[in-house]
Amino acid sequence: MPRLLTALLAATALTLPGVAAAEMELSFYTGVQGAFSSHVRGDAEGDDFDFLADWDGKSFEMPPHWGIRATWWRSERLGFGVEFEHTKAYATDDTMDDFKFETLEFTDGLNSLTANVFYRWPGLWADGRVTPYVGAGLGLAVPHVEVRRKGSRHETREYQVAGPSAMIAAGASYAFNENWAVFGEYKSSFNFLKTDLDGGGELKSNISTWGVNIGLSYRF
Repeated sequence: MPRLLTALLAATALTLPGVAAAEMELSFYTGVQGAFSSHVRGDAEGDDFDFLADWDGKSFEMPPHWGIRATWWRSERLGFGVEFEHTKAYATDDTMDDFKFETLEFTDGLNSLTANVFYRWPGLWADGRVTPYVGAGLGLAVPHVEVRRKGSRHETREYQVAGPSAMIAAGASYAFNENWAVFGEYKSSFNFLKTDLDGGGELKSNISTWGVNIGLSYRF
């Protein structure tokens, strides 16, 4: 997964003309994250299923929720970049009991990888230190799929490129100086998953997450 992120960062740098002259911002964040209920459809070893799943985020259980973002500000207000976010979704115990799953989770991440566009209002408040912003992005969902039906010999436990992903975000940063800033934001991701199951079959679900993030940015 780090190699994939590095490759995308490098590819984005090559495709943005004049990137060396633009302001570069690297951001790392964590926070509280959850997932909304979603329909789960598919089949496993000839057994069809279609139900509404409830999900837990468990933000601070290992591995915790986190994200990393690179933004090239092409002007005072407009920026483009890439982002990797590690969100999680665990089916609740009631969901697994009701629909005969022993394991149904994306513990090592729903893992969205997106190309983003951001718009900001520099130095709007607090003597020019507070900058509100909004952003959106499109990319891929690369979840770690962990699925096992009750009584089955087969267990899926692997990373898959599972479909498109999108995100929206809104927040504000507070600058300590020219280089360092902290930020807080609300962020949602939308993951349209179609995964393959070991032993035959597939599992599909459109899982949306919400997150309240805090982070640290370095600008140069």
